[in-house]
Amino acid sequence: MSATPIHRAPDSQAARQALALAGVFQSASLVDELARTGQVDPRAWETLINATVDTNPASFEAIYGGHPNNLRRGLETLEALVGRKQANPVVLRYGFSLLLLMNKLRTDRHMMELLGQKLSHVQGQAEHFGSTHENVIASLGDAYQETISTFKTRIVVQGDPSLLQTRMMPERVRACLMAGIRFALLWHQQGGRRWKLVFQRKALRRALDSLG
Repeated sequence: MSATPIHRAPDSQAARQALALAGVFQSASLVDELARTGQVDPRAWETLINATVDTNPASFEAIYGGHPNNLRRGLETLEALVGRKQANPVVLRYGFSLLLLMNKLRTDRHMMELLGQKLSHVQGQAEHFGSTHENVIASLGDAYQETISTFKTRIVVQGDPSLLQTRMMPERVRACLMAGIRFALLWHQQGGRRWKLVFQRKALRRALDSLG
């Protein structure tokens, strides 16, 4: 990823929740884009993958590369969620499904430990090959398939069947979904809860305004 200036993360818990939630919906948006077109925005993609392989970030803002614009795709989806723009129902469905899966993961101690072990292995690969190398993406995809995909609740990705069967596409989609789980866990750690998305939309709007 190209160097971007480090902007200090907001002190507001609501703004931090908004940034983490933007990561979830950016993942959902890129899954949809991959499934339909086979392409993704490089900056948005690299932000998600870097966040997922860095299991011990130096700061909150380091998770998303130091600048809120790295999560612009997700922030735009949140704008739609609070009613300011037209929402893509498929992206919203993926995003809310990721939040549901995160809650299942969070309460499964064994699965959390297993996922942690797998991500530690992926981090070692990323240090050797680079975070977006296809070996790393393949390992992220495998980690998702061997952990999150084993839950009864699963995300069914809609798209072009011929694209979804091309080389590395399943792995890229699963890597994106893994990134969504990573940001969903971050959102929960920052105090995010699903009921707040229903009853505290004004707070989310204010947080989005503060992020520009």
